[in-house]
Amino acid sequence: MSKLRFGIIGIGNMGTGHVNDLLEGKVTEGELCAIADVNPDRLAWAKEKCPGVALYESADEMINSGTLDAIVVAVPHYQHPEYVIKGLRAGLHVMSEKPAGVFTKDVRAMNAEAEKSDKLFGIMFQNRTNPVYEKMHEMVAEGVLGSIKRTSWIITDWYRSQSYYDSGTWRATWRGEGGGVLLNQCPHNLDLWQWILGEMPSKVRAFCHDGKWHDIEVEDDVTAYVEYPNGATGTFVTTTADTPGTNRFEIIGDLGKLVAEGSKLLHYKNKMGEREFNDTYKGGFGEPGYDVVEVPLVERAVKHATVMNNFCAAILGKEELAIPGTEGIKGLTLSNAMHLSSWLDKTVELPLDEDLFIAELNKRVATSKYKEGAGAVLDMDASFLK
Repeated sequence: MSKLRFGIIGIGNMGTGHVNDLLEGKVTEGELCAIADVNPDRLAWAKEKCPGVALYESADEMINSGTLDAIVVAVPHYQHPEYVIKGLRAGLHVMSEKPAGVFTKDVRAMNAEAEKSDKLFGIMFQNRTNPVYEKMHEMVAEGVLGSIKRTSWIITDWYRSQSYYDSGTWRATWRGEGGGVLLNQCPHNLDLWQWILGEMPSKVRAFCHDGKWHDIEVEDDVTAYVEYPNGATGTFVTTTADTPGTNRFEIIGDLGKLVAEGSKLLHYKNKMGEREFNDTYKGGFGEPGYDVVEVPLVERAVKHATVMNNFCAAILGKEELAIPGTEGIKGLTLSNAMHLSSWLDKTVELPLDEDLFIAELNKRVATSKYKEGAGAVLDMDASFLK
């Protein structure tokens, strides 16, 4: 085949970006062949914007059309597992937007389907291709920090105005989205956190504030504390209401620390391991000392098309799939645990009680309401180009 035939389910904010990438040739081994959306206005837009592309009111009809090689799932979060499973069962390769879903039990079923399929399943965690985080992952895996002692991520540059939340009827509702900043913006950071550390925490204590800064049902301000099996600890602070915001990720270990802020990565290299210094130094006041090095990074733009191009290459047998979709459950486990901890006002231990989480979520869904009169499609480039 010359190019892989793609269909896109959902052309809201994210789906529209994928439409544009395919139409503009940014996905070099893929072509846009079909679109499915339940919104007549978006299909009317697609009819004008995408001549020759098949349009469907039903995603199921598109999936079973027999005209596609792969689909991109870009619908509201609850529906991600549903359409991933349907796509895989129809013999299609599937790329899902983040998050993997709203609750881990649903995502676990999706992952089981993916594991027994001979088709590829990817997830759009494009920030794993960010040179800063890619290098942090590499250095931690190589052991340059020694035993990890503490992590701290303050990620408050996800600013969103009320107009953003009003742009979708389902947005920022328990019924439509299943959460706020943890489910919409921070899936990237929660994924990176566990991916870079190479480990999940064993305990989570979080404080999630619903509608603290916006007229929304869900959380827009979160502070969380975690503990790891080896005794390391971590903090995670996020909001969509700080401007200017901060994005600073720090990991400290026995041999030094890494600090990522903006597009820079600094490596503080201890001249002696802290534990060895602690055990051998006899001078009272004193530290082992350290050198600071700015870590050289590859130059690469962080784009959705980068992930899509790898996805296509993996389907064609040219590369390994860089970001398997089954990885999505890990970051979602962290957000589910943070929500549950806040709802119950206590520390939550992992593995998560998935049924308890669903029961607590459903209490909130029961009183949740879609907003009226919203439905704007926003240009998301300003969000990605941080």
